[in-house]
Amino acid sequence: MPQEFVIGVDFGTDSVRALILDAEDGQTIAAAESIYPRWSQGRYQNPDRKIFRQHPLDTLEAFEDCMQKALSQFGDTALRRVIGIAVDSTGSTPCPVDETGKPLALVPGFEENPNAMFFLWKDHSATVEAKQINQAFSEFNGQDFTKYMGEYISEWFWSKILHVIHEDPPVANATSTWVEHCDWVPAILCGKDQPDQLTRSACAAGHKALWHSEWGGLPDRRCLNGIHSAFGKVYDHFATPPQPADQPHGRISQKWANILGIPETTMIGGSSLDAHAGAVGAGIRKGVMVVNIGTSTVNILVEDAPNLIDKDLTSVCGQAENSVLPGLIGIETSQAAFGDVYAWFQDLLMLPLDKLLRDVTDLNNDKQKQIIDEIKGRLLVVLEDEAAQLPIKDGVVALDWLNGRRYPDPNETLKSAMAGLSLGTGAGEIYQGLVMATAFGQKRILDRLLEAGIQIDEINAVGGIAKKSPFVLQKLADVLGRPIKVSQAEYASARGAAIYAAVGAGVYASIPAAQEHLCLGFDKIYYPDSDQTMALSDAYQQYLRLGKWMEEEY
Repeated sequence: MPQEFVIGVDFGTDSVRALILDAEDGQTIAAAESIYPRWSQGRYQNPDRKIFRQHPLDTLEAFEDCMQKALSQFGDTALRRVIGIAVDSTGSTPCPVDETGKPLALVPGFEENPNAMFFLWKDHSATVEAKQINQAFSEFNGQDFTKYMGEYISEWFWSKILHVIHEDPPVANATSTWVEHCDWVPAILCGKDQPDQLTRSACAAGHKALWHSEWGGLPDRRCLNGIHSAFGKVYDHFATPPQPADQPHGRISQKWANILGIPETTMIGGSSLDAHAGAVGAGIRKGVMVVNIGTSTVNILVEDAPNLIDKDLTSVCGQAENSVLPGLIGIETSQAAFGDVYAWFQDLLMLPLDKLLRDVTDLNNDKQKQIIDEIKGRLLVVLEDEAAQLPIKDGVVALDWLNGRRYPDPNETLKSAMAGLSLGTGAGEIYQGLVMATAFGQKRILDRLLEAGIQIDEINAVGGIAKKSPFVLQKLADVLGRPIKVSQAEYASARGAAIYAAVGAGVYASIPAAQEHLCLGFDKIYYPDSDQTMALSDAYQQYLRLGKWMEEEY
């Protein structure tokens, strides 16, 4: 039997990655990555206002470029044996679309309007609207639509829609409905992008739009309409129930088959949010918590619905049906910032060099950029080396809330803080405090899950930081007091999407069956150092006290 190939495409925060696998044994045949051109220039972002938007052209251009890079490693014969493509993306990352399904930023008159673009997952501009949504959803004629997700936050679907309604009436009036990024891309590839035709993913619909079988779908239309009539329109465009990721969207359109040079028989598999795909790519099963460690962290588990009855999880995680593995409840909990915490500190230290080097007249722009890029690439490594030599006692205590606190006990308005600074405090000590803060945020999540009665036998890690930073992973293992296994998968989310593609193309009957053939083992296991775990316990208590003070007094 000739080789057949499946492609997983992961739309991340900064770039899109494509992974081509042998559909039989999971061998990586090719991989590529392309950055979003406008996003990389800092366009449509305002961190001070917590605005992070992405132009749909970034998606289309980076996707095509990335796919061409990956497929160019093939010969013509191999191209003809591509049988499936599937995608995942960040979320909740919705976009307003017109009656034809076209994002408004692609409609004349709205091309440069950030409110007409995809609202990236970490856009927190809708905090006021989130409170209004939460109040409406938590008590409607005796029904609590937040019972499986906890407090509704600004990162999610309905909050972002309401924000545009309040802020930009022209965009709101031109909008037919809103579409999640992970639903729009496969719809485009299939040519089924009209709002009533596209397939909604169970993952995004359940975790972000609060779809649940208990109330027969989305929150009651009367409740939604009571918030705003535009919500009723969105409700009406959810024409069919959302589908788990083992259900394909359809065959690729002739247009995209020609653009990519692959067969028109290629199936477009199901889709999900990126962290959930990463958990699938890492081989998730019951009893295993997969932690996707990147700019933020997302912890994913799966469980049988009967085992969650009477467990109070609203303050620590969200639950959605079929969001990870069909037939099971997907459990999602997370930190709003993890790698972003380190990136903030790196940018802070780089700022003087970045600004002052421009005044050095004997260096041309290319040489300046070369120096800045080289130093930036080495800076965190130097900080880690220094931090690794420092004692924990009497060090800097910091909070990981630079982007608010997502879980446990969501509170997006919280700010970070540091304590224990002196004139002798160095950059390495501050970096150590920030790393411990992110690890302590994970400990709060783990402890609360265990207190709620969730069984966690194993912790697996995926993502860029898991692969690149032994210091952070060892510190995390020490803080949690648990071994952490790091998946071999370089692009775990893209591998999970490739698994969706293989199931959608009919190579395997189910996602677990595909995982047996397409998932990889582990690169490394980080075992906790018991002495470090004991020393860190005091620092953890200081972290909790500082957090309590910030929350109650600041």
